[in-house]
Amino acid sequence: QVQLVESGGGSVQAGGSLRLSCAASGSIFSTYYMGWYRQAPGKQRELVATITKGGYANYADSVKGRFTISRDNAKNTMYLQTISLKPEDTGVYYCAAWTRGSGPTYWGQGTQVSVSS
Repeated sequence: QVQLVESGGGSVQAGGSLRLSCAASGSIFSTYYMGWYRQAPGKQRELVATITKGGYANYADSVKGRFTISRDNAKNTMYLQTISLKPEDTGVYYCAAWTRGSGPTYWGQGTQVSVSS
């Protein structure tokens, strides 16, 4: 199993940037697929970005071109670099991990991102 802890959230004005981190422990980080999800108040949790063990990334259309997902397997850490933040990006951001062929199995506690207009 793997334990995940997010950090780096905060409050910014529209157009600002944040770098979110997800630190993993308990299992070999490099064996997992990883992703970032977010959940706004009153809405379902939605996929933001995923990254394979080899570093190939996919993004939701709403964040493409503004968010960058990356991972450092040696440091057991995943990142989400955000730029040009919009109020609609507001929500709790969660990191998740899973193995090939499964959906997200492990979740962090989340980190709050608040973007004001």
